[in-house]
Amino acid sequence: MSTTGNLDPYTAKAENNKHTPQEKIDGLKEIIKSTSTAMLTTRSADGQFHSRAMTPAHPHSDTQLTLVFLANNVSHKFEEIQNDAHVNVSFYNHDTTAWASFSGKARVTQDKAIVKEHWSSVTAAWFGDLKDGVHKGDENDPRIAVIEVVPDEIRYWLPTKGMIGRAVDTGIGAVTGKASAPGELRTITKDEIQLTQGLHTK
Repeated sequence: MSTTGNLDPYTAKAENNKHTPQEKIDGLKEIIKSTSTAMLTTRSADGQFHSRAMTPAHPHSDTQLTLVFLANNVSHKFEEIQNDAHVNVSFYNHDTTAWASFSGKARVTQDKAIVKEHWSSVTAAWFGDLKDGVHKGDENDPRIAVIEVVPDEIRYWLPTKGMIGRAVDTGIGAVTGKASAPGELRTITKDEIQLTQGLHTK
């Protein structure tokens, strides 16, 4: 075991990257489907990090890893993405404690076809009709833009035991002094992402 493993026994015990890329993706999708709301983190020009809740559009493929958000292009997050395209998107399920973290780059588009593809009446509620004949809060509203987050790396934690099992595992760890790891830490690497995205785009 490495020095890092000795000092961080939880990670050493929980980390498991023996799964196939598709198995890792399946585990990730399980988390995303169970949470639906994500936190998108961007960085401002003065170095401050800002996060806000966002709802990603439904993916069109079981292997799609690029996250898609519809948003108002006059909001501060667009200025921050223009300043620094590196972003993070995280998901957390309070009930299971499962989480996922996307590190990658954001790109912005107002492609009408992409907007229409992901538009819904629920989305319209976030924009509102300004009654000026232009900003109607529909899919043709000039405020509508798409943020696509293309991941460079995805890390997530998936519980392998239920609530009671996790509590027991933690209790045993507290008594014995051994690190508790009632789940698995998995990483979808940049190479694996490029492979799966390549298959998706063909």
